[in-house]
Amino acid sequence: MKKISDSEVRWGVLGVGNVCEVKSAPAMQLVPNSRLVAVMRRDEAKVRDYARRHGVGKWYTRAEDLVDDSEVNAVYIATPPHLHLPLARLAAAAGKPVYVEKPMARTHAECLEMIAACEQAGVPLYVAYYRRALPHFLQIKALLEEGAIGEVRTVHIDMKQALRADLAAQTETNWRVLPEFAGGGYFYDLASHQLDLLDFFFGPIVQAGGFSANQAGAYPAEDLVTGSFVFETGVLGSGNWCFTTAEASETDETIIYGAKGHIRYATFGPGPFYLKTDGQSEQLFPIELPKHIQQPLIARIVGDLLGTDTCPSTGVTGARTNWAMERLSREKMSLCPIGKNVL
Repeated sequence: MKKISDSEVRWGVLGVGNVCEVKSAPAMQLVPNSRLVAVMRRDEAKVRDYARRHGVGKWYTRAEDLVDDSEVNAVYIATPPHLHLPLARLAAAAGKPVYVEKPMARTHAECLEMIAACEQAGVPLYVAYYRRALPHFLQIKALLEEGAIGEVRTVHIDMKQALRADLAAQTETNWRVLPEFAGGGYFYDLASHQLDLLDFFFGPIVQAGGFSANQAGAYPAEDLVTGSFVFETGVLGSGNWCFTTAEASETDETIIYGAKGHIRYATFGPGPFYLKTDGQSEQLFPIELPKHIQQPLIARIVGDLLGTDTCPSTGVTGARTNWAMERLSREKMSLCPIGKNVL
């Protein structure tokens, strides 16, 4: 069923910033039956410059003006998370499908409000968890489904990043480390992709718990999270995320362990992954990623809106990731008084 009455998707972007330079918005001009027709940003000089450089015919400094543009029939929200809910409500009230950046919102409760607003307006809601459409992750999913490593037992995420002093000092402009803007810190920004991808592989996380801490004190948000989770399929998982390690300790690795072997990959980066099974040498799968990393997912969204495809990343799946992140990070680490039972 078509989700819009037109024969093409004509995009308007709210909050046209860095993510729109290469990752997302340019792909809207390349996908068949898709055009980027209008962009919005509060800074007039910057939005006018973006429109000029990317060949976009119209630009606005008010979200309401872009949403009210009759040529725009789908809205992409590329702002920080604190604006996702009000802007989704605005677009939905105008009867226009919504594509929103990740994480979907600051909280699971805000995600549910976004879903409700779009359902009430009868418009679809998509989330930019674009790894669900990238070729190497689709290949990993296919290997899992065909039993390449046997029955999956457990999965472990290990992510370490060094503290970037220059970024930490920019807390007024680096919204990713301000919970009032982002919901959390780099955990919300990066682990959201990792957890959503595992949801894509194994289905929803139904139990989760963990601890978070701000050890370095370099910014307001947490800089360390550790926890465990259970998928509805029975697969158990764990994760450790630290954003204040030494550069020599930096890593981005997820390992999926099965009865016959394992698959390991980096969620971020160029794309190769590795398969190791009993009695066999580790096999490398080299993959070339698209220049515009969101293009495969945007193509799926356009197809879904025009009734020729389905999109694997929706408001419902995106909200599940926020639910898991909240449960993994909500318990704040505290020191045990010596000689006292913490319970």
